[in-house]
Amino acid sequence: MRFTYWLSHIIVFSLFFAHHEFLKAQEMPPVQNFYPKDYHAENQNWAISQSSNKLIYVANSKGLLEYNGADWGLYPSPNESILRSVKVVDNRIYTGCFMEFGYWEKNKKGTLCYTSLSQQIGIELIEDEEFWNIIHVEDWIVFQSLKRIYVYNIKEGLVSTIDSDSTITKIFKVGGDIYFQRINKGIFKIEYGMDSLVLDADVVKNDEVINIFENGKEKLILTQDNGFYSWKDTLLTASEMASNDFLKSVSFYDGIQLTDNSFVLGTISNGLIYLNENREVLYTINQNKGLPNNTVLSVFEDAEKNIWLGLDNGISYININAPIRVYNDNKGILGSVYTSAVYKNNLYLGTNQGLFYKELVNSEEFIFIKGTQGQVWSLSEIDGTLFCGHNSGTFIVDGNTVDKIANIQGTWGISKLDEDSNTLLQGNYDGLYVLEKTDTSFKLKNKIEGFDNSSRYFEKLGSKIFVNHEYNGVFELDVDSSFTKVKNVIIDNSIKGSNSGIVKYNEQLLYSYKKGIFEYSTQKKEFVKDSFLSQAYTEDEYESGKLIFNKKDNILWIFTNSNISYVSPAGLSNTPKIKSIPLTKEIRKGILGYENITKLNDNDKYLIGTTSGYFTVDVGKLIVKDFEIHIAKIKNSSNKNEKLLHDKILEENFDSNDNNLEFSYYVPEYNKYLVTYYQSKLEGIYDDWSTWSKSPNVVFKNLPFGEYTFKVRSKIGDTISKNTASYSFTIEKPWYISNIMIAIYILCVLLFSFLMHTIYKRHYRKQREKLVYRNKKEMELAKLQNEKEIIRIKNEKLELEFKGKSKELAVSTMSIIKKNELLIKIKEELNTVEDTNSIEPVIHIIDQNLKQNNNWELFQEAFNNADSGFLKKIKTLHSTLSPNDLKLCAYLRLNLSSKEVAQLLNISPRSVEIKRYRLRKKLNLKHEDNLVNYILEL
Repeated sequence: MRFTYWLSHIIVFSLFFAHHEFLKAQEMPPVQNFYPKDYHAENQNWAISQSSNKLIYVANSKGLLEYNGADWGLYPSPNESILRSVKVVDNRIYTGCFMEFGYWEKNKKGTLCYTSLSQQIGIELIEDEEFWNIIHVEDWIVFQSLKRIYVYNIKEGLVSTIDSDSTITKIFKVGGDIYFQRINKGIFKIEYGMDSLVLDADVVKNDEVINIFENGKEKLILTQDNGFYSWKDTLLTASEMASNDFLKSVSFYDGIQLTDNSFVLGTISNGLIYLNENREVLYTINQNKGLPNNTVLSVFEDAEKNIWLGLDNGISYININAPIRVYNDNKGILGSVYTSAVYKNNLYLGTNQGLFYKELVNSEEFIFIKGTQGQVWSLSEIDGTLFCGHNSGTFIVDGNTVDKIANIQGTWGISKLDEDSNTLLQGNYDGLYVLEKTDTSFKLKNKIEGFDNSSRYFEKLGSKIFVNHEYNGVFELDVDSSFTKVKNVIIDNSIKGSNSGIVKYNEQLLYSYKKGIFEYSTQKKEFVKDSFLSQAYTEDEYESGKLIFNKKDNILWIFTNSNISYVSPAGLSNTPKIKSIPLTKEIRKGILGYENITKLNDNDKYLIGTTSGYFTVDVGKLIVKDFEIHIAKIKNSSNKNEKLLHDKILEENFDSNDNNLEFSYYVPEYNKYLVTYYQSKLEGIYDDWSTWSKSPNVVFKNLPFGEYTFKVRSKIGDTISKNTASYSFTIEKPWYISNIMIAIYILCVLLFSFLMHTIYKRHYRKQREKLVYRNKKEMELAKLQNEKEIIRIKNEKLELEFKGKSKELAVSTMSIIKKNELLIKIKEELNTVEDTNSIEPVIHIIDQNLKQNNNWELFQEAFNNADSGFLKKIKTLHSTLSPNDLKLCAYLRLNLSSKEVAQLLNISPRSVEIKRYRLRKKLNLKHEDNLVNYILEL
């Protein structure tokens, strides 16, 4: 709907701007661009607003964007539709989208939460209604769709509506009044909740009104395709200013009047147009000049007077009042700027493409000076003459022409030998040369023989010439009085370094490299570190040793990683002080080792060359205002579950598992060329400030339990934030070392100690009892051993007695046997005697003696004494044994042979065998069992 005329104008506009921009060499204010990949949302950005704490809010096609100067945040649209409008009022961010409008508020953790007003008002929305604009007037918030206007009373929470049968293009706040346009009808004003037609001129019926501005006693109307109109009472007249014809050729989508009464207009296909308060076009900024896109959907001026642009593909802000202006060589004609000079009201630029110039005060294109194609190394004004050191030789510059005075390849630079001398010294690729003044110009006099090293940096001190070579060190040349040859060369290679430099500063010879700035001591004949000047940078800050001395202003320029420092007299004492301009090397985009700076006027405005043009800076106006730092959020990433923990009001206690914390912080300052650095510490574990860093967040992992205070501060240039943001919190003890658990542990320890005491006591008692028992057992064992010993002794004694008695028994038995043998033998002999009568009595006595049993009784008693219990035992085992059987057993126990038993029993051996046989049967012995063995084993 609002893009109806786009295609019909694009070609005409593009041709116009192409011609218009070809004529101009405009220096643009700094532009900072954000692309969808930067803010993680969609391309189109429909409206922009700012909160009282300077946060920027953007209505994006994907939702509400929040930017704090460090990070972007996205809150998706409430119903996933395109967010068309946004307006911050107090602590609420009002937004409108498809079939929905309401507001966002931050909870205590800093997260925006949405409240729908359209669902609370009790009014049915029109089908396919979208809310394109929101304005704030006193106690009312006005939401505008294409068919209806909703007026919301903030205090009472009531909503009234104004319907329209024709399309409402936009609403406007002019002073304290509300206006809106109905297509084909004109401009209406809302009063007391009612609308009334106030202007029905054809142009406001047929052309879309972009905005209405106050302009003294009249109003200005900006239309989409017909430029500005003046509106007074009911009369509408086209603006008569010269630029209006140009503005009529451009199609606009948005436009605002700034607080200084100038205008910023956003076009459909030609970027931004900036007009002064008289509506004269000062410059345009489009895609060719740094914008991501030529379609400007929204324009907003923030609290610091920066201009924000919501584009069809991205977001940009412009530091429109910054004391910095940028010239970008988008066409690649100039190239990289190595040197510059202001001479006779012209600005000269020496680049890798050649020498260019333009008038200093106009914005025309730079003009190439013929004959200077190639690398320009230096521009030096000496006694009213401008010299150009070039790859192809040495030139004198006059206006738009040059005169080549030395056709020697590679002139680095030219300087005066002495103040009152007409002789110049120039350094070349192959050494040093001398130029001398003639009546009308200068000419090459001679080369200083005896030194052929490249002489990019050289200075004369006294009668000596010092030449710096970054790889070999510093050469001290002793030259003859006519400067024709070198008499002696001393090389100091103790201070060599990459990108080093040497310069003469107020009669001091200074050498600069990574280790610091050194001054040549004529007494010591060596370079000594200058403690004051070396404060300009640390080794980490070192970028280039290039030193530039502006003799006219007595300023020494030093280039470091994070800034441009300069040394100048300060105060009535004329004591030098080191100051800095917070322009980092990334911002400067200079050529390393070939940094250059030139003063443009008497108001501290300087030009600094870059790889694609240059930028100018008004040093006197480059002031860093007081600023504050804020903690944005605290995230916990323990257990891979990120969650917001930050409570801006209360001190929080975090669970022991929430001990991986990420702090994010910001400074809501929006200046492209002023970089913010941060420094933090976590009291309770890291009590020292960290090093300065550009990163707007810091992570602490695996924090132990305890009380902490996180502190962060920031700096821009040399200015420290006026506050230190802090946040105190406590990480609780793990459950296993909580107070309750510690009490439990103490109880457990006490209980354990008691149990151990009891166990040990019982153990010691048992050990004592065991010891007593063991001693008792040992005593009993000893007693038993003693008793056993006694028994053994007794047994030995008994055994001896047994052996004795056995011996006696054997002797007795043998005696009986011998006696019986003798008696039998005697009887046998007697039986041979013929006189039987006389020997009959003797034989009778012998027989009686052989038959007597008292021998057995004696034997039995002796046997029982020797082998007690045997007869009882065998009688018990075999109760059927007769006394004669027992007698036989006793004889067999003595292991007597059958013959011997026969003599004892006075029977034949055959009878003994028969007795043995019968005894075996009574003893139930088997055939294979031995009778004697059985009896002996019992």
